[in-house]
Amino acid sequence: MQTGTRFLDLADPAFDVTSAEVRRAREESFWARTSYGYAVLRHAEVTALLKDRRFRQGNARWPAQNGITSGMFSDWWQKVLLSLEGADHLRLRRLLNPAFKQGAVTPMVPGFTELAHELVDAFSERGTVELIGEFAEPYASRVLCRLIGLPEGEWAQVAHWADDLGKSFGVRVKEDLPRIERALEGLYGYCDEVVRDRTAAPRDDLVSDLVRSQQEGRLSAEELSVALVFLVFAGMETTRNQIGLAVQTLLASPDQWRLLAQRPDLGRNAVEEVMRVNPTVTWITREALEDVDLGDGLELREGDIVQVLSHAAGTDPRAQPDPSFDITVEHPAHMGFGGGVHHCLGHWVARMDMAVALPVLAARMPDARADGPGEWLPVSGNTGAIRYPVAFTPTPRRG
Repeated sequence: MQTGTRFLDLADPAFDVTSAEVRRAREESFWARTSYGYAVLRHAEVTALLKDRRFRQGNARWPAQNGITSGMFSDWWQKVLLSLEGADHLRLRRLLNPAFKQGAVTPMVPGFTELAHELVDAFSERGTVELIGEFAEPYASRVLCRLIGLPEGEWAQVAHWADDLGKSFGVRVKEDLPRIERALEGLYGYCDEVVRDRTAAPRDDLVSDLVRSQQEGRLSAEELSVALVFLVFAGMETTRNQIGLAVQTLLASPDQWRLLAQRPDLGRNAVEEVMRVNPTVTWITREALEDVDLGDGLELREGDIVQVLSHAAGTDPRAQPDPSFDITVEHPAHMGFGGGVHHCLGHWVARMDMAVALPVLAARMPDARADGPGEWLPVSGNTGAIRYPVAFTPTPRRG
C-alpha cells in the first residue's frame, strides 16, 4: 500500500517545480504522486532510474495524458525521435548523430562568437534589451539554421513556427493545440520545400545528408519530414529558453555574472550550473516496462509513468554538501539533457553555443539587471521566458 507521500499537481500552470512544496516532498520521501503519474525527486534515485533498462522513454503517451488522442499533433508526436524506441530509434539516431558530435560542432564556435557580438551590437548603445526577442531567439535560430543547413535569412519565420510548436511540451498543450497544429503545418510545408531543393541541388549540410539517406533506402520520406520538423523546433526552442533562464539565474547572483564577464573560460561551467539549478526541461518522463519495486513504498506496475524532476534532483543536498549556485564548482551531473539512450542528441551544440553566448552577454553588459518581471511560461513542463527585459549601462558597439 502506497501511503504518506505528497501530491504534486504538475498539470497546474500555477505549480512551481522549484518551490518549497517540492523541497518538502523531497525531504519526506524520494518520490511523490503527481497528475502525470509518479515523480522521483532525489539525485541518487533519479540517476539510477534513468539508467534502468526496466524503463523506457514515456514521452509517447504525453498527448493522451492531456486528452489528445487524434489529429495532426498526436500522429506526429508518435513518430518523433523522443517517442521512438528500439531499432527505429537507434537507426534514426545513428543517421543524425554525425552532425551533432563535438568534433562537428567545435569548428562552428568562432562563428557563434561573431554572431553573439553582432546581436549585442544592435542594442549595446541603447542600454536596454528584450533579451528573448533581440538575442536568445535570433541566436538560437541562426545557430540551428547553420547547423542543419537552412537559409539563415529565414530564421524569423522558422523561429515563429518553432516557438508555437514548442508549446507541445507545456502543461497548456491542449489549450494551445490549434496553434501547435498550425505551426506543424507550416513547418512541414517549409521542410518539404527544403528537401525538394536539396534533392535537386545537394549541398554539404545535414539536410542533404538526410536526403541521400532517404534515396539510399535508410530513411523513409515520412521519417525525413518528421525528423526535420522535430530538429527545427527542438533545436531552437530549448536553447532559446535556456539562455533566458541562464541570464535570470546569473543576474540573481551578480558576483557570478561579473566573474563570468572577467573569465569567459567559465562559460562551460556556467552552462552546467544554470541547467542544474534552473533547467528549461523541468521533468523527464519514463514508463515502466514491467512491474518494478523501487522501494520506500513505490511499487510500479507495467505501464506506470514516472516523472524525473530535474531541479529537485539537481539541487538535492544528499548528492552535494553545498548545492548553492556557483559557476566555479563542479557539482554532480544535472538532468537537463535527459539520460540513457534518450540523452539529448544536440547536447554538444547547446553546451557550446551557450558557453559562448553567456560570457559575451556578461562582458558586454557587466551591470545588467532585470528591467521588470518579464513574462514567463509555467514552471512545470518545459519552461522559460516569453519576454525578459534587461537594462544596463550603455556600452559602445564592438567595432
